[in-house]
Amino acid sequence: MSKKSWYSNLAKSTARFSGRPMTFTLAVAVIAVWLVTGPIFHFSDTWQLVINTGTTIVTFLMVFLIQNTQNRDTEAIQVKLDELIRVTKGAHNALLDIEEIEEDELDAFRARYQMLAKAAREEIMQGLQDTDTPEA
Repeated sequence: MSKKSWYSNLAKSTARFSGRPMTFTLAVAVIAVWLVTGPIFHFSDTWQLVINTGTTIVTFLMVFLIQNTQNRDTEAIQVKLDELIRVTKGAHNALLDIEEIEEDELDAFRARYQMLAKAAREEIMQGLQDTDTPEA
């Protein structure tokens, strides 16, 4: 395994930290302090600009960190699903890494599996079982 990059470490740590209840409480406290200081600063444009700028910066940075975390989680799930396909007898190895194919090819696979699902539901309605490999 390769050494994690500084960005991966930062993204993972920030995602964990930002998802904790204490972090939410801290954010609520910041907003409460900002609200309480409104009368002190006469609800000035600068007072409003402080919260707008702060939230914009945090939101902008969090989008990238959340996307990184989402990408990593999605890739891990895809690898796990690929492994399940690979080790399952009767599974179609053509489905390995299917998320990388072109959309028209993906649509063709989806249509095939929709037909299989429809046929299986019809068989269930006739009292048949919905188990085993349909092609067998």
